[in-house]
Amino acid sequence: MTEIARESLIVNLLIFVMAAFLGIELIRHVSRLLHTPLMSLTNAISSVSIVAALIILAKPKDNFVLLLATIAVALAATNIVSGFMITERILKMFRRQKGKK
Repeated sequence: MTEIARESLIVNLLIFVMAAFLGIELIRHVSRLLHTPLMSLTNAISSVSIVAALIILAKPKDNFVLLLATIAVALAATNIVSGFMITERILKMFRRQKGKK
């Protein structure tokens, strides 16, 4: 690995860690009323992540890239499925029950 590639990897990892902490802090302070629209937005972002990872998986440059893209697909798919499950549970709370008006 060349010096430039190593520095680029370190910078990209630093950006990823900072984005993760920023995302956690932003989500933590969201009102409970906004969680359903927020879940829809994260599902959309995760679908973009899956498409990008699949494009990378089509022609991986090396095994490390293949590993990262595979992990990205798995995590984004998990996020999408769990997001839809949570959204469905939240929406069920607002539906009227049969027999009640």
